[in-house]
Amino acid sequence: MSFEREAISSDGAPPAVGPYSQAIRHGSYLFCSGQVPLDPESGEKVTGGVAQQTTRCLQNLEAVCAAAGCSLGDAVKVTVYTTQLGEFAEINRAYAEYFADGAPPARVAVGASELPLGVEVEIDAIVACR
Repeated sequence: MSFEREAISSDGAPPAVGPYSQAIRHGSYLFCSGQVPLDPESGEKVTGGVAQQTTRCLQNLEAVCAAAGCSLGDAVKVTVYTTQLGEFAEINRAYAEYFADGAPPARVAVGASELPLGVEVEIDAIVACR
């Protein structure tokens, strides 16, 4: 049995802040590490609330997907981590705008007491690549 595993990285997303890959492609699936709301050019946390942070996380994930020849629109599973569950309606609005075209992926929302770099939102994804 063959086991092919390819690390994927994109300059359009912030570099990993630890010993992990931005994503790993295995067969027709892309397993994306969590993206936090950092601007890939400046390396700074985006300003604004959880909606802006959600959008930046999704943009970063899209850049990683594009580097693998995939699209975040083909995600089959997404996990949203947040330190602000009380503001989940804002996260949901930004998320819904991003996945407005077609059926959104399966999703889990997880409340966290703290996230890396003091951000309020982190999102990871599993994507089916064509």
